[in-house]
Amino acid sequence: MSIRVQPRKAVLKDAPVIRKLVNNFARDGRMLALSYNQIYERLRDFWVVEVNGKVVGCAALKIVWKDLGEVRSLAINRRFQKKGYASLLMESVLGEAKLFGLKKIFALTYIPEFFEKLGFLRIPKAKLPHKIWFDCINCPKFPRCDEVAVLKSLR
Repeated sequence: MSIRVQPRKAVLKDAPVIRKLVNNFARDGRMLALSYNQIYERLRDFWVVEVNGKVVGCAALKIVWKDLGEVRSLAINRRFQKKGYASLLMESVLGEAKLFGLKKIFALTYIPEFFEKLGFLRIPKAKLPHKIWFDCINCPKFPRCDEVAVLKSLR
């Protein structure tokens, strides 16, 4: 039996699965929880990956500034991890970032090693534009953020 794997842009029916994926990790303190309202507002930012027609992962691209994007809400169902699906989603997100003309993309993560395999470099959070801190102010971990900032040039 062959496995069909397909990354695609998210659609409305994906919102409950995206919420479940992200919020499962949020319960462990490894990601920020998302409400349905937040997901619907940002749905056009999201990519999902399907395995045999079932959504098993998601990731979002937020455009932060004229040349800067952010990878957000990268989550893979635990039963489907370590199979390359996160990398496949990242290919889609990075491809879209390049289409938009972004020059750099960053993420705040607890798994910097994953991003480093994709060419991201660790940077001090202080190097990120103040625009980003708009989101951080609303985080329950602010100002004691324990995530690692990573950045990749898209040139």
